[in-house]
Amino acid sequence: MANALQELVKSRLEQQGWSYGDVARRGDIPRSTVHHLATAERVTRMPQQATLEGLARGLELPLDTVRRAAAEACGIHLYFEETPGTPADPEVATLIASVQQLSPADRRHVTALVESLLRTTHPDTETDADTGTDTDADADTGTDTD
Repeated sequence: MANALQELVKSRLEQQGWSYGDVARRGDIPRSTVHHLATAERVTRMPQQATLEGLARGLELPLDTVRRAAAEACGIHLYFEETPGTPADPEVATLIASVQQLSPADRRHVTALVESLLRTTHPDTETDADTGTDTDADADTGTDTD
């Protein structure tokens, strides 16, 4: 049974009468990459952003269409929460979908890492470990809200 990315690539090749080489040249990606993505029974990890962009160019399809097919082929279901006037961030969608596949213990590790990175990036914001919410240091009194 073909995965979503295989089906997308193969159907587009058939519709347009293209070869793997045609797609590769238009997308400026290796022919072997196009061939692999079109024939691999199982995609074990999400292709890199540059590969997805090249494949989308080569297939003359929207990037989101190719990204969704690749994610589905990897067993990842992307969720795009679009805010009007703000472009969707594909990295956020991939992170959210990937984290949902982790065990509860691994999700706690990821949460701790993200909290640590946020404290480093935004030292005025602390994360309340009990509620999982951000609390800003109280600017009026100079005290923390812990």
